[in-house]
Amino acid sequence: MAKPAQGTTSATEWDRDAALTTARILLEIDAIKFRPEEPFTFTSGWKSPVYIDCRRIIYFPRARSKICDLAVEKIDRHVGYETIEAVAGGETAGIPFAAWIADRMGAPMAYVRKQPKGFGRQALIEGDVPEGKRTLLVEDLTTDGQSKIRFATALRDAGAICNHAFVVFFYGVFPGAFETLARMDIQLHHLCTWWDVLEACKERPAFSDVNLSDVRRFLEDPVAWSAAHGGISSPEEAMARKAAADN
Repeated sequence: MAKPAQGTTSATEWDRDAALTTARILLEIDAIKFRPEEPFTFTSGWKSPVYIDCRRIIYFPRARSKICDLAVEKIDRHVGYETIEAVAGGETAGIPFAAWIADRMGAPMAYVRKQPKGFGRQALIEGDVPEGKRTLLVEDLTTDGQSKIRFATALRDAGAICNHAFVVFFYGVFPGAFETLARMDIQLHHLCTWWDVLEACKERPAFSDVNLSDVRRFLEDPVAWSAAHGGISSPEEAMARKAAADN
């Protein structure tokens, strides 16, 4: 079974260890949900038998501290120790992670709204506009990268330099995510994917063998699985759904 491309930077031994550590934490705090009989529907329209609830991380202080430590180390290794000048969280799930990461990096922090509020250049950005600053966009997770485009565009329109985005969890299966972001010159950095969760399950069984087989079938062909269960069947449909939801 071939795994999809995991990004534009080569995975090191540290990256693999960080991925498995994150996956173990997510399993321990019960952030991994499995429901093949009643599939989850994402905003983009994709159907999935599995769901990751990264919001649970905020409740567990030791888990969130470790994950944020790994996040900053990941950013330092793949972006640079002095490259990022500001951190911006995407409303709402990205806000706490952006705050913790910005604190560890000693960087200013703002957040980006989904919808404008007020007037002027700060209509979408709270805190302050990181104008002219190399800004890291932070969210909790991504499926196909579409929401990152919306937030990054808002930052750029306000004058920020945004070429890097970070998420704790990347689904790593839906088509076009890295390519879509790459066309906008945005590099996506993440700690772990569903493939890492499956690897972690070998040492910490979280699903039955039958359930794991179902997950693997989904991961091997998520587009066909989605279409067969009433979801969308192409990245173009995902983009159209996201655009409609934003209007």
